[in-house]
Amino acid sequence: MNNNGFKEIINRLFRSGNPAMLYIGINVIVFLVFGVGSLFLPKGLGDEFVYQYLAFPADIAKWPVRFYTLVTYAFLHKDLFHILFNLLWLYWMGNLFLDFLKARQFQVVYWGGAVIGALTFALIYNVSPQLNAGGATLIGASAAVMAIFSAIATLIPNYSIRLLLFGDVRLKYLLLVYVLIDVIGISPGSANIGGNLAHLGGALFGFVYIKLLQNGTDLSSFLIKKPKLKVVKNNAPQKKTTVTNQAEIDAILDKISKSGYDQLTTKEKQILFDASKN
Repeated sequence: MNNNGFKEIINRLFRSGNPAMLYIGINVIVFLVFGVGSLFLPKGLGDEFVYQYLAFPADIAKWPVRFYTLVTYAFLHKDLFHILFNLLWLYWMGNLFLDFLKARQFQVVYWGGAVIGALTFALIYNVSPQLNAGGATLIGASAAVMAIFSAIATLIPNYSIRLLLFGDVRLKYLLLVYVLIDVIGISPGSANIGGNLAHLGGALFGFVYIKLLQNGTDLSSFLIKKPKLKVVKNNAPQKKTTVTNQAEIDAILDKISKSGYDQLTTKEKQILFDASKN
């Protein structure tokens, strides 16, 4: 790969303003750092450090000194297939999410899903007599990604994506399948009960976020920067086209948030399509 190709990848991951690409880049870097670092440590020491100090513990007694793990756990993955699956879904669903909603809304859904997923995992482990909260820990971006997936599937449930072997599948049916798999995966004896509980918590947050948004409550509104008003005298002719177009696009996005993509007129869909190309 030449320098230009490498710079293009870096720009797309870290300088594009796309939060989905940003988290993909961070997750890959963290995975590579720990993967390479473990080669220079005694066998198992790297994993022990991760699970002891960076994974989210179900044991509530550890939270006061492991509070930061609500963030760190979401950047750690067990193996190549774990991170690959999560990042592929983050790429697909994250970019679809950003076609209809805003970056600040992505941030709230992503981290809300991560936090609620972790707390759901901990809650069930602490109230269930069959599970041992003392030694249980959680890693992975799955809950955050599931929140993004659930949110966009709730917003545009009839939107179809093409899957290999299955053809066109509507998002609402795809989400239903994933939720059922996670429900089955919390049965006694399952290999990843904690992860499946976190997935369900993340999915619930994504669903609730969109339902609140459609009823007029945007949980990401605290991230909106209030513009500072300043009077400037300018006699030069003003270009109104860009402002008008942006206002029109914002109005369409707000309509999608409240009513769904299916309620757009043909003209509104065309405007959104043309804007996405630019």
